[in-house]
Amino acid sequence: MQKTSARLLSLLSLLQARRDWPGALLAERLEVSPRTVRRDVDRLRELGYPVVAAKGPDGGYRLDAGTELPPLLFDDEQAVALAVALQIATTSGAGIEEAAARALATVRQVMPARLRRRIDTFQVTAVERPAARPAPRVDSGVLMALGAAVHAREVLRFDYTPASPPGAGDDEPAVAPPRRVEPHHLVTWGGRWYLVAWDLDREDWRTFRADRIAPRIPTGPRFTPRELPGGDVAAFVAGRFQGSEGSDGWPCRGEVILGLPADAVSRYVRDGVVEELGAERCRLVLGSWSWVGLAATIGRFDAEVEVVGPPELRDAFAALARRCADAVVRVSPAARPGV
Repeated sequence: MQKTSARLLSLLSLLQARRDWPGALLAERLEVSPRTVRRDVDRLRELGYPVVAAKGPDGGYRLDAGTELPPLLFDDEQAVALAVALQIATTSGAGIEEAAARALATVRQVMPARLRRRIDTFQVTAVERPAARPAPRVDSGVLMALGAAVHAREVLRFDYTPASPPGAGDDEPAVAPPRRVEPHHLVTWGGRWYLVAWDLDREDWRTFRADRIAPRIPTGPRFTPRELPGGDVAAFVAGRFQGSEGSDGWPCRGEVILGLPADAVSRYVRDGVVEELGAERCRLVLGSWSWVGLAATIGRFDAEVEVVGPPELRDAFAALARRCADAVVRVSPAARPGV
């Protein structure tokens, strides 16, 4: 038979592994009597673990939620997963970086040496954005409020600060009415947090930057979730940021033949299709938010280009060529040689 302390840890591990345990099954797994199980349960309660007992012939035990956080018990894989998640959280931009770092230090301190060595080999480096575009920080309380509304399926009201248009002055902006939405998903994209929701006033799907949201309390009535276009939140958000109204990706998609090897092109194409046509030629299918933008992206490859289609892409290349020619004509006097 195990010593009492070791048996308590085994009992706690079993209670954390599943919701309900019949008393007889616990006694069998621990190789003790049901009376010993009852005494060990009482000891766990004294330590702060809220173990609930169900009466009756088929009664058992369940580890319930409590008012305080007692010591936790993790197996090796759970402990490593927790440490990795905390290290990633220190770079999340969710306003919990300092708390995550302190929690990681606490978890690491109580880990066995073999596990500390495993997590010490995993290091996350946060690469900051240029100073001109600092990464926005979101208050953790805002994220919790948004997540709670999504989970409860309750209408959310909030004040939203839109982006200032180029050239805007320092005048005090007009006070906009609060937004009313049915929140569906809280997502991250490009280092920022967004709320995907159905806008009740505009009767359309919208994505809102979480760092610009100021939730109003209380929340509104519960709602029945609508079906997100396409059914996939990742594809929906990607489509919105690519300029598409749905989830089908880029609104402008064209095909060209480039005078470059396929392997020289494919390494720079994230979501395009590259097909080898020979040692020095390849077919490229690519998308963008506008036709001129697509033409400019293809022009970056500095190679001969043959437009396969559609006609809008040919027109875009012609428009881009005219703009470039005009830029050469409109050279300022200060930039001319000898001036």
